Amino acid sequence: MNDQLIIAVTAMASAAVTMALGAIGAALGESRIGAAAMDALARQPDEASSITRTLFVSLAMVESTAIFCLVIALILLFANPFTATTAG
Repeated sequence: MNDQLIIAVTAMASAAVTMALGAIGAALGESRIGAAAMDALARQPDEASSITRTLFVSLAMVESTAIFCLVIALILLFANPFTATTAG
């Protein structure tokens, strides 16, 4: 089997695992943040603007981890230095 083919298949599998774990982690984190925000809004409805602002900042921070996983997966798929062909 060609070494370059093995590296390409490994890169594809690694990208798939990276995206799967990144998406699962972000989804779990965002659901917990949403549940905590709903609980806080139920307890203190007068603080809705402050809670909502904090909610969106927290969601953006958690979503950034999924975006980082996407960037890593794209690097593995399209900019992998080990799968580049050499001239000569």
